[in-house]
Amino acid sequence: MNLFITILLFAVGVLFVVKGGDYFVDAASWIAEVSGIPKLIIGATVVSVATTLPEMLVSVLAAAQGKVDMSIGNAVGSVTANIGLIMAIALIGMPGVIKRKDYLLKSSLMLLAALIVVVCGFFGEVNIIFSIVLLVIFVVFLWENISGAKKTMAVNQDKPKDNVLTGRKTVVTNIVKFIVGAVGIVWGANLLVDNGSELARLVGVSERIIGVTLIAVGTSLPELITTITAIAKKQSALSVGNILGANIMDLTLIMPLSALISGKSLPVSATSARIDLPICLLVGLIAILPAMVRLKFSRWQGVLLLILYACYVVVTCVVV
Repeated sequence: MNLFITILLFAVGVLFVVKGGDYFVDAASWIAEVSGIPKLIIGATVVSVATTLPEMLVSVLAAAQGKVDMSIGNAVGSVTANIGLIMAIALIGMPGVIKRKDYLLKSSLMLLAALIVVVCGFFGEVNIIFSIVLLVIFVVFLWENISGAKKTMAVNQDKPKDNVLTGRKTVVTNIVKFIVGAVGIVWGANLLVDNGSELARLVGVSERIIGVTLIAVGTSLPELITTITAIAKKQSALSVGNILGANIMDLTLIMPLSALISGKSLPVSATSARIDLPICLLVGLIAILPAMVRLKFSRWQGVLLLILYACYVVVTCVVV
């Protein structure tokens, strides 16, 4: 009976996440159309906040309970999954030409945050100084998005809006879609993580494998579903913007908050410092640097990222 209930709740989680992602991308795209804000900015802020909530909840709760390895591992592991798995799928499914100015600052902030986290691993802890630096990066990221949105809205404010987009029925429908989509994504992801972990235990999978796969990937499912949905709807900028924004928030907001909640520096294990943190930076470099130089995302990047992520998961599962 326990197995049946677990499978049922897992299936309900899948349904909520899939439909939530569908509604959320529709509503976010509508917001971009009506407000004149670029979809990259919508993806990097509004969508990212909602899809980062599962990681934030898991890490903060873990830190509060003294489970430091889970707290740091979830934040960093989610970034690695976001890039090595989810962004890889996006690049394979929808490569394309980009404008450097749209991505340069966000990409640089993400890589800088990943580098600082690697340095934290070298020192063996995420202390108050590192936490403050990471929070400053988050503030810069937030300021850049808000100022960019204001400039774009100022340029587009005199442009006539499509009455179909701003009709009362359309507005209400998209607000409902936005709220229902966000709730569905977060609730569905929690159901998947909780019941996926329980399912793994029932069939005898080790706790380490659960942490590496189900918790990190499970809390990144909102980004995965949003990405797949965005690809299906030809909204690649929304997808990449969501991933970049979610990664910056994972590294610069979740880890400092976890340190503050725990009331002390977060110790970084030797295994994380040796494997998890460098891999997080490496996948970021592979995803970003070639695109900034060549001004386009390519399928070979996605393939390489998937291979690297698969190797990382295998190595992590066999390392004691």
